[in-house]
Amino acid sequence: MNSLAIELRGVAKRYRHFALEGLDLELEEGQILGLIGPNGAGKSTTLRMLMGLVHADRGSVRVLGHSLPAEQVAAKREVGFVSEDLRLYGAATVAWHMGFVASIYPGWDEAYAQALLRRFDLKAEQRVKGLSHGQRVKAALLLALARRPRLLLLDEPTTGLDPVARQEVLGELMAVLADERRTILFSSHNTLDVEQISDQITFLDGGRVLDSADKESFLERWRRLRLELPAGGSLPALPGTRLDASSGRLAVVTTRCFEPEMAEAYREAGARVQAVEPMSLEEIFLAEVAWRRQGAAA
Repeated sequence: MNSLAIELRGVAKRYRHFALEGLDLELEEGQILGLIGPNGAGKSTTLRMLMGLVHADRGSVRVLGHSLPAEQVAAKREVGFVSEDLRLYGAATVAWHMGFVASIYPGWDEAYAQALLRRFDLKAEQRVKGLSHGQRVKAALLLALARRPRLLLLDEPTTGLDPVARQEVLGELMAVLADERRTILFSSHNTLDVEQISDQITFLDGGRVLDSADKESFLERWRRLRLELPAGGSLPALPGTRLDASSGRLAVVTTRCFEPEMAEAYREAGARVQAVEPMSLEEIFLAEVAWRRQGAAA
């Protein structure tokens, strides 16, 4: 059984206009967790707590077996952090940054760093202020990866990247997992990126976890059903379903716990099932958020 790289239990953090409440989250070593949420959902706050930059008001936070904040120095030795707005020294070169990080972390892998320079099409002698946004993100990722950390925390790393740069970054993250002990927590509001590389998915909105499971479970249990109703007919209320739209005798139903028997239940009620459609991760996330917000407003 794999050990946990990340374990949060009952974590809460309150600000004036935002609160993270009752957050439970765990991630086994060797897996990628995609933390999906809109801006302001609490993704960055969660990652900052895992880095020891923000302390929880209550609850427990453990990273690589270390309790935070008490043991954050030990934890950070094996944690790499990359953010799309991570600041590097503009007047310094990429090579200077590489030497600086290598002088601090004994696990620095110079051969790997040089390979990443070539793979990311970066020039060691180039100054950071002359790099594009995408090049800066790749430089920050190089500095984190070449340390060979056991855990990578990535806060919206692909935001603002062009399609080629995004694929380069995502491809390298997948390569990192060739070592089964290395683990990634990848926060983003881009569901396509998360769907491409993640094993586990957690939906976050308004400081709360909406749902958390392995990616395949989400894709298997969510369905959209298109129905034609009989004149004067109505649909039975089935668990985990919601009527998304209706026009005349046509209706669209979304379910988060699909079973083939559901289609038969609608047929027995007199409805004709026109289609049972799989849903993308983005559609599933939007449905989860809509259900939560409508429930909160009710």
